[in-house]
Amino acid sequence: MPVRVLLVDDHTVMRQGIRMLLTLDTDIQVVGEAANGRDAVTLCHQLRPDVVLMDLLMPVMDGLTAITEIRRDLPEIEIVALTSVLEDSIVTDVVRAGAIGYLLKDATGEEVVQAIKAASAGEVHLSPQAAARLVRDVRAPDNPQALTARETDVLKLLAQGKSNKEIAQALNIGEKTVHSHVSNILSKLNVPSRTQAALFAIRTGLVSLNALNRNV
Repeated sequence: MPVRVLLVDDHTVMRQGIRMLLTLDTDIQVVGEAANGRDAVTLCHQLRPDVVLMDLLMPVMDGLTAITEIRRDLPEIEIVALTSVLEDSIVTDVVRAGAIGYLLKDATGEEVVQAIKAASAGEVHLSPQAAARLVRDVRAPDNPQALTARETDVLKLLAQGKSNKEIAQALNIGEKTVHSHVSNILSKLNVPSRTQAALFAIRTGLVSLNALNRNV
């Protein structure tokens, strides 16, 4: 099944260009477009895409607010921010809102396709510039609980951008077991997303920033 994608950007030319790019990949299907965050939220409820490619600066409702609402109501939908904005506070807020990816609009077409496929597999995907800002600015979780040895192994692989399937293969365990470990990790670290768990792993030295950037 192709990855079903919703494009959200207030610039028609930008949406058209991305749509043309994505139609070249048979593993991706564009199921809809929205010109603002409010329409994006509505279409997410109607179309249930796998991934939303979300601009941030838009009329009616901005991308950050839309991300917050979508992740609250439809947590199974993954969101990749695609924007020209690289202000530290905005990058941080977008990831805290639940975006699994953050790309800049100077990204190549290959990078956009890679980010969409990574998001559909539950993989963290950040531009190197965004990752560097996040590692510096995102606070460590408050009072995190200690992880088990196996949970630590899972977190290391998660922070390297691995999907649940890849983690399962690396550790020779089932995908359902990985999913359970990831849920426990998020709960123990008191973070809402895999992205923030990955950043915690970098902040605490479990993996290097370069390990994350190699997957971008």
